[in-house]
Amino acid sequence: MRRVNVSELSEGIANGSRAAIARAITLVESTKPSHREQAHELLQLIAPRTGAAFRVGISGVPGAGKSTFINAMGVKLIDERHHRVAVLAVDPSSSRTGGSILGDRTRMADLAAKDEAFIRPSPSGGHLGGVARATRESMLVLEASGYDVILVETVGVGQSEVAVAGMVDTFLMLQVARTGDQLQGIKRGILELADVIAITKADGDTEQAARVAARELSIAMKLITSENEKRRAPVLTCSSYTGAGLDELWDAVTKHRTELEEAGTLRTRRLAQQEDWLWNMVRDELMEALRTSPEVRDTAAWVEARLADESLSALEGAQEILATFAGAIDTFPWAAPQRR
Repeated sequence: MRRVNVSELSEGIANGSRAAIARAITLVESTKPSHREQAHELLQLIAPRTGAAFRVGISGVPGAGKSTFINAMGVKLIDERHHRVAVLAVDPSSSRTGGSILGDRTRMADLAAKDEAFIRPSPSGGHLGGVARATRESMLVLEASGYDVILVETVGVGQSEVAVAGMVDTFLMLQVARTGDQLQGIKRGILELADVIAITKADGDTEQAARVAARELSIAMKLITSENEKRRAPVLTCSSYTGAGLDELWDAVTKHRTELEEAGTLRTRRLAQQEDWLWNMVRDELMEALRTSPEVRDTAAWVEARLADESLSALEGAQEILATFAGAIDTFPWAAPQRR
């Protein structure tokens, strides 16, 4: 990717240029140091136009129909509620090759055809939580371009698939009936994070099973959240095929957002997310510095050789690497920040 004119790119984003948006997201996803500098400059320029969108995270068990649901809901939001909808669909990356299929657009054909929609599949890159490293920055780019609903689809439910809840206003969890024990596929931590729960595929022969599953999950939520005054996530049913229940589900999602605004906790939630984002970026930069430092690489090679012949323990090796990093830290461009 050649060096971009950040000012022109910012103007293109403000004007809604799809090419500029795509290029900007590619820029913020890049891990090259020169691209990261340009990305930081771009984010500063677009910052005044960000923050107004409704951010919704969508996760669920494999087979719950997340992409199909987003396709149906996105079309409804555009056609009937006149929103501009952006989708960040995070695909799992191969732990061996780092590759990713990025096939979500094929499952969102109707939504992809809409001028008011923008779909961006991104590889997770092995990032904890199944959310691409630059998802937060990508959301800012889309907000600056005028998209007022941003849907973040994660790779699925698991112990590490909760990162999305730390960057959105409302966390929607999808579940499907007839998967055995309704709680087996869902970790308690996910249930506690969910703001709204939907049982999908509530049509045809599975409609009754979906309603039964919804009742069972509602009871489970009461057991998990025993405090009467604490909000419990509503459990609804819907069908992406017939459209049944989609309006009620979106009303529940927007009601949660309204409750946050009225209670004054939306701002608190976003400030907490900013703090989380801060430390994630610090951690990412430190890891990148460790990975690219010639001094650290030399020490690491020496430590690994000593580990192989058992002349050094892992603890001692870690101390050697950290000591080398501490000695080399003054060489990094961010080592002496200017405080105001």
